[in-house]
Amino acid sequence: MRNRLVFWGIFLLILVAEAYGYVAVRTALAPGTAASRRGFAASYWALTLGLWALCFWAASTRHDGNVALKSYLLAAPLLLLAAKLVIIFPLLLEDLTRLGRWAARGGASPATGAPGTPAISRSQFISRLALGLGAVPLLALIWGMVKGKTDYTVRRVVLRYPNLPASFEGFKILQISDLHTGSFNGNQEPMRRAVRIINAQNADLIVMTGDLVNDRATEVEPHIEALAGIRSDLPIFSILGNHDYGDYVQWESPEAKRANLQRLARNHAKIGWRLLLDECHTIRRGADELAVLGVQNWSAHPNFPKHGNLAQAHAGSGQAPFKLLLSHDPSHWEAQVLGYKDIDLTLSGHTHGMQFGVNLPGFKWSPVQYSYPQWAGIYEQGAQKLYVNVGLGYLGFPGRMGFLPEITLLELRRA
Repeated sequence: MRNRLVFWGIFLLILVAEAYGYVAVRTALAPGTAASRRGFAASYWALTLGLWALCFWAASTRHDGNVALKSYLLAAPLLLLAAKLVIIFPLLLEDLTRLGRWAARGGASPATGAPGTPAISRSQFISRLALGLGAVPLLALIWGMVKGKTDYTVRRVVLRYPNLPASFEGFKILQISDLHTGSFNGNQEPMRRAVRIINAQNADLIVMTGDLVNDRATEVEPHIEALAGIRSDLPIFSILGNHDYGDYVQWESPEAKRANLQRLARNHAKIGWRLLLDECHTIRRGADELAVLGVQNWSAHPNFPKHGNLAQAHAGSGQAPFKLLLSHDPSHWEAQVLGYKDIDLTLSGHTHGMQFGVNLPGFKWSPVQYSYPQWAGIYEQGAQKLYVNVGLGYLGFPGRMGFLPEITLLELRRA
């Protein structure tokens, strides 16, 4: 019932936004004759409905043909919708003002004003103002598509722990997540640039927290050579995310789906990554130990899979004084991980920061926060900490605004 209400609420909001968008453009342009008004209306709605039709077609066939082209077809009406959602506010305020004046007059028509015609009417001014305001998110999202989606950002975080072994003072962990290599459509330049940035950080340990591909193991294969260039003295650990299992593709048989996952595991090995499947690896420095646990995808949300077995991974960590967990979905933290009091730090991804939002010092907002309480950055509960990386790649919308692609460098310090 709740899902139906949400669907119809979103549908109604889209209809209202489209209606106000049409009114704003029509009023701002003010076509003079009846024929020009009819021609404008026909052209406007034909273009609008055509864009939505292409969007739905691209969504239904997104796994076939040119993935990059279809991602842009998916994005086009959504970009315009973002502008129209902003346009609603000044026009709605104007309509409410008119309604208030009409009510104050008792339903009477307004008095005739003084002679003289203004250069533009009040309605035209408000409509042009609304269109100007709507251009702000539109241009920002276009920037996100052109530049933001590969504007790689290094985010540095210092974490302090009283139980950190002395040999691991200043230990640097570099996290990447959600590469979604299928979205690059074979373009290798962005990934090569990301690898150069990763290597420049001189991290002690490098981890990848899931969603290497969108759906198919073959998507990463054009990028294996570039990703194999990541340098590390310690093993590079990786885990699986929800997209890595091929759950969003219609396979010809269960065997084909299993073969895809096996091929993906081999591709992790070809890159040089050690894929942790509900298991643990211990890093030693002298007499000190740090345990790295890695679980398969486990989500508290009903729409995402629960493959991981945290108990099995934890059993292999023994008495290591510091334990680091790699778990793709941050909803795992509150649902299970906090029950293991000796897991000091959890690294997750998955949310992408929804690739859209406001990310300022001291303030961050994204629609994804209404589904995920922990969705970007650092979270703490007692002595346990969670860091959510917003991802290196992109999915669906071919851009990023506010939450740029992230390479996280976490430095461990003794409290």
